[in-house]
Amino acid sequence: MKIAKTLYRMTMTSRFVIRQAHTEILHERAIDWSAPPGDNRVHLQATIDWIKRAHNVSADSGVPRAYCAGWNFHFRSHGWQPSYPETTGYIIPTLYDAADALNDPDLRIRAAKMADWEYEIQLASGAVMGGTVDRKPTPAVFNTGQVMLGWLRAHTETGEARFLEAAARAGDYLVRAKNPEGFWQEGNSAFADARFTVYNTRVGHALILLGQATGEKRYIAAGRRNMDHALTMQADNGFFRDNCLSDPDQPLLHTICYAAEGLQGAGMALQEPQYLDAAKRTCAALLGKIDEQGRIPGRLDANWRGTVEWDCLTGSAQLAGLLLRFAQITADQRYIDGARRLLHFIKKTQNLDPDAPSGIRGGVKGSYPFDGGYGQYELLNWAAKFFIDALLLDEKIG
Repeated sequence: MKIAKTLYRMTMTSRFVIRQAHTEILHERAIDWSAPPGDNRVHLQATIDWIKRAHNVSADSGVPRAYCAGWNFHFRSHGWQPSYPETTGYIIPTLYDAADALNDPDLRIRAAKMADWEYEIQLASGAVMGGTVDRKPTPAVFNTGQVMLGWLRAHTETGEARFLEAAARAGDYLVRAKNPEGFWQEGNSAFADARFTVYNTRVGHALILLGQATGEKRYIAAGRRNMDHALTMQADNGFFRDNCLSDPDQPLLHTICYAAEGLQGAGMALQEPQYLDAAKRTCAALLGKIDEQGRIPGRLDANWRGTVEWDCLTGSAQLAGLLLRFAQITADQRYIDGARRLLHFIKKTQNLDPDAPSGIRGGVKGSYPFDGGYGQYELLNWAAKFFIDALLLDEKIG
């Protein structure tokens, strides 16, 4: 009898999951691409509400990694996944920005709770764990840098010394782990291959910000060395070698943008033209790949040829943010136009139907179509974060 009941539950769950994912694919097929783009505030609020719902359902004060409308074989489940320390860390600055823009004090409370949670689960070494919080804790260089960004912002906003102390412990771990050439061979996540992590520039950027916050020049020096290493990995056309865990010959737009974001952030923090110019080369190449609809391939090769038919929406949102930050610096209209095409497309793929499941409504998918090769059938918390960031920047530019 128990076996029969278990099989029945599994069958009913499978039917629900298949139906939910299929319904969302049908929703995508019904999109009217000729309609004008939606209002920024409508999509911004919907995405913030999705983050709030995710935070509400978590078993702790972190943000669930994703909502999976299909069956996820890694987690052996569907629906909301466990909290993800890495991305919860860099969601913190986004919530503070959105709290100011939307006059929503609840977001400040949530951001502080997330920073406290990250403080509580920091490893004794100063590192942040890899993977979701339900996994055996192992140190992860990239994740450590991302949570540092959250702690630094939480310290600025709250004045709480423990957040800066946590960031300094993390910075000490990163400095110890980094080799003299400026990159990390040791301490990378158990889920990462140290040979293909040029995107760790976002860690170098975090170290630079830590150095500026503490007055410790050794952090800034370590961050600079990381940027200089990244420059040696960039081709003249802006492409980065060794910059994707799953396929460095045709990296994800997501990791391409990570690498460029780190260089852009370091260039802005240090007022270093060489780092800004490197990020600009990458953005100039990618700008030329955005079509009139706002689509860009989710993977590209060393000659900037798209190698897949699907879009990596996380990367699209990141690229929109990169372009808008350069628009703020240069006032170049081409950056604004490219970013707004990307945002228009992401808005179209976002399901705002009030009758949609709570994990789908207002979230940002890993891929378009929904069954594409990145975050298949998932709505990712970091995709939502980068979409919010870009929408807020677009509002500033007006």
